[in-house]
Amino acid sequence: MALSWRELGSGPPLLCHPGGPGCSSLYFGELPELAAERTLLLLDPRGTGDSDRPAHNLAYDLADYVADLEAVRHELALERLDLLGHSHGGFVAMSWAGTHPDRVGRLVLANTAPRFTDAIRRQRMERVASHRGQPYFQDALAALQAQQAGNYESDEELIALYARAGPLYASVGEDIAPIADALRASGFNADAMRHFNERIAGGMDLRPLLERIEAPTLVLACERDPFAAAADETAAALPNPTLVTIPGADHFAFLEPGARPLWSRAVLDFLA
Repeated sequence: MALSWRELGSGPPLLCHPGGPGCSSLYFGELPELAAERTLLLLDPRGTGDSDRPAHNLAYDLADYVADLEAVRHELALERLDLLGHSHGGFVAMSWAGTHPDRVGRLVLANTAPRFTDAIRRQRMERVASHRGQPYFQDALAALQAQQAGNYESDEELIALYARAGPLYASVGEDIAPIADALRASGFNADAMRHFNERIAGGMDLRPLLERIEAPTLVLACERDPFAAAADETAAALPNPTLVTIPGADHFAFLEPGARPLWSRAVLDFLA
């Protein structure tokens, strides 16, 4: 199975794994601040972008993504890999680093968590509820519920549900256009999303793998992101953590004009 990635910038390599699951590297946009100091290897995970789609629609376990990262590392002939994983990409990054701890250079776990805690779920529900009364609320809520229930048959149907539910992923009144544009360009792999929601998310707990990661690890949280509720737990499970929280930022800080420079600077300062 062929894997593809985009290369941007100059400097030491940094592999960036997007979230979703099922989003291509276009999810990240261009990351200009990072590209000014690092060669960014923006990976299209299996079944996204220019990377091949697996023959089997269940071939989206975290172990499958880990094997792909190892294949890329071998292709690049890197003894150790600096890796940034965002959201679901963070789940992959934790799994890879905990499985191959001797191959980790520096690790960035951005806007992610080793498990879905009650605090994360509660903050997500509170965000959704804050939109109640808005003219789009009922349709957006129906789309969110359909997405979570797996009521889609194709990538296109899943993308349409995300477009309708989009306002619920941000604060009331926030301009979601930059995020919506990036996700639309990235696309969604419906098989990957369904597999994660039905077979992985409910019982996922990556904390034992975190304990095996001796390499320096940045836990990068954003104040308004529900995943920030698990940042302390993530850092506590790591042998060599650095915890940074970006004030006022949300889940897609690298697409938020006001937050992106701070988010990027935190990554670069840690890698340096």
